[in-house]
Amino acid sequence: MKKIIIANWKMNPASPKEAQRLFESAKSSARNLKKAEVVIAPPFLYLPLLKAGKVKLAAQDVFWENPPAGGGAFTGEISARMLKNLGVSYVIVGHSERRELGETDELISQKLKAAASGGLRAVLCVGERERVKDSFPTLVRDELKKALKGISRRFASKIIIAYEPVWAVSTGKNARPDTPQDFFEMSIFIRRVILDIWGKSAAFKIPILYGGSVSSKNAAGFLKVKGAAGLLIGKASLNAREFSKILEAVKL
Repeated sequence: MKKIIIANWKMNPASPKEAQRLFESAKSSARNLKKAEVVIAPPFLYLPLLKAGKVKLAAQDVFWENPPAGGGAFTGEISARMLKNLGVSYVIVGHSERRELGETDELISQKLKAAASGGLRAVLCVGERERVKDSFPTLVRDELKKALKGISRRFASKIIIAYEPVWAVSTGKNARPDTPQDFFEMSIFIRRVILDIWGKSAAFKIPILYGGSVSSKNAAGFLKVKGAAGLLIGKASLNAREFSKILEAVKL
């Protein structure tokens, strides 16, 4: 199965020209990559400028409702259907930075359902703010259960889980990557939670990615974890050379 490598550009870069340069570099690096699906998640306004092909497109957010006509009286929002019509295949939902802005578990659940029912693959981000002994698995379990509550099992194939501990995100103070061993243990825990929600088939098949200070130095270690489906990359994806080195790690 191909690894899924997602580059989350966040609110970067500053100009369309730079966005196109980064995207073309990613396309070049992914050209001969057979073992991975490379996905770029730029800010909304750059999506029409970047043409999906070998490299797929993702949105960084989506509106919580999927109106039948694809639109409505929702100022500032973008629907799953609009994104699909732009050639977008994936959407990031529940990122810690969105949660920090006030997104609730209920809203994240609604966005997941809107994305999946709209034909997009939804990347659900979960992860603890602090690594507090014995309590952080409970926090991740609660995020998963609340986000997936009420979502039909038939949408399971549209859901990807990205484990991204908040303390490990590179923009945070004293951030550091988690370890491959910890990610392995957490991925098993996540599958057990999915087992309780959707059953054995979904628990084994659902892709689980790692995110949080991913770099060319540690990418291979996380990708070699048994059951790891790929990576969610933030800051490092804005450096063309560094991102290229990370993609090289997929070949190892």
